[in-house]
Amino acid sequence: MAKFIISGFADEIDPMLDKQLETLDELGISYIEMRGVDGKSLCDCTLDEARAIKARLDARGKKLSAVGSPIGKIQITDDFTPHLEKFRHVLDIAEIMQTKYIRMFSFFIPKGEDPAKWRDEVFTRWNGFIEAAKGRGITLLHENEKEIYGDIPERCLDLLKTLDNPMVRATFDPANFIQCGAKPYPEGYELLKDYVEYVHIKDACFADGHVVPAGEGDGNVPSLIAALKAAGFEGFLSLEPHLAKFSGFKALESEPTSSMAAQSEGARCYKLAHSALQKILSGLN
Repeated sequence: MAKFIISGFADEIDPMLDKQLETLDELGISYIEMRGVDGKSLCDCTLDEARAIKARLDARGKKLSAVGSPIGKIQITDDFTPHLEKFRHVLDIAEIMQTKYIRMFSFFIPKGEDPAKWRDEVFTRWNGFIEAAKGRGITLLHENEKEIYGDIPERCLDLLKTLDNPMVRATFDPANFIQCGAKPYPEGYELLKDYVEYVHIKDACFADGHVVPAGEGDGNVPSLIAALKAAGFEGFLSLEPHLAKFSGFKALESEPTSSMAAQSEGARCYKLAHSALQKILSGLN
């Protein structure tokens, strides 16, 4: 039986953790995919700072669904050694935060070059990540992202299938596929469904790639979530609004204008993204 747990990138609400937690409390969300906290990247925090953040989360009844790391988001031509050391630090942070997931990427490919040229180097580096993570109880979630090796479904499948390791799974981001000109559902999902363990709730339009609330774009997000439910998916649906440039607030906001005006734009965007997801989920019942 399917079980959807809502999480999200709370740094889109506000850079400061206290403000993030206020909005999460309002929405009844207990999980965070933590990327930015108190104005800096979680992955740039010291281990003592991470412990202090964990204590604050515990006091508010919040947990991490994943560390939203930037690991793998460097040029494939950049020196890998310091990046691997950074990854080892992120593993320690994930352990402190008591989450089993780290969101990761498969390296930016030089513009204009065939990604196939860099395939072997991508796999060498990812095998380095796997070796470093052995015995840590961590799942490495590869996110499809434009301009990296695993940007389109076919190369995501190549990465996941070739690595063939239960420690490596997929974060499925519909909007990112659209921004690469790929169809997330059904085409992308059908290719990757055996590996999908985490989903970003983000939609976009093929016309220009701009992000819109889930169900308002070309990602077929309602059909994707219905397919996940039918498959018995148990895991996180993580809000990543990216709606700062979305122009349709007035048509979609259900709260009085005066109430919404008193909130930050980040909180408004986050609530709008949450409302769009709830509408989709309610339509499944």
